[in-house]
Amino acid sequence: MTKSARIEKQSFKPGNVLSPLPVVLVSCGGTQGWKPNLITIAWTGSVCSDPPMLSIAVRPERYSYEIIQKTREFVVNVPSRRQAKATDWCGMVSGRNVDKFAGTKLTPATALKVRCPIVLEYPLNIECLVRESLKLGSHTMFVAEVVAVQVSSTLVDAKGRLCLEKAGLVAYAHGQYFALGRCLGRFGFSVSKRKRKAR
Repeated sequence: MTKSARIEKQSFKPGNVLSPLPVVLVSCGGTQGWKPNLITIAWTGSVCSDPPMLSIAVRPERYSYEIIQKTREFVVNVPSRRQAKATDWCGMVSGRNVDKFAGTKLTPATALKVRCPIVLEYPLNIECLVRESLKLGSHTMFVAEVVAVQVSSTLVDAKGRLCLEKAGLVAYAHGQYFALGRCLGRFGFSVSKRKRKAR
């Protein structure tokens, strides 16, 4: 029996099944008359390394959409497992009616380069300035340059290496949250043994 005969596939409706995705809590506002707000985002990703850039996709009807559209800045706060419940809750209520910082007891803290706050308790805070917005359909993608990063000191080792494996990061897949598991190898592990043998 051939390998292709053993693997069965079936057609599935087109949709957002790319998984897993990072789940993040984006902070915005706190300037230009906007109160600080938080929005849970799963449609996010890295788009460029030089300059460092990332994207988030937001529905225009969301309260944070107009804030980001007007202020052109936001912070991507990456949660650990400890913040999974707060991150989910912020996606269930609207900042039009609720102070999400008060509701979650999260702490707004000063960013280094942008005017909106970071979330102090989250292990990784990525400060961004919007460079472009693309209306794609149900969502608008904000493409932003990373202008500063703050990390919890517990995640930096004596050599200055960022140890995100200690952060207890979470991922989002098809409506569910998952804790990231064991490391399977570093980038390039598939050829590293071959290189050592060649020497």
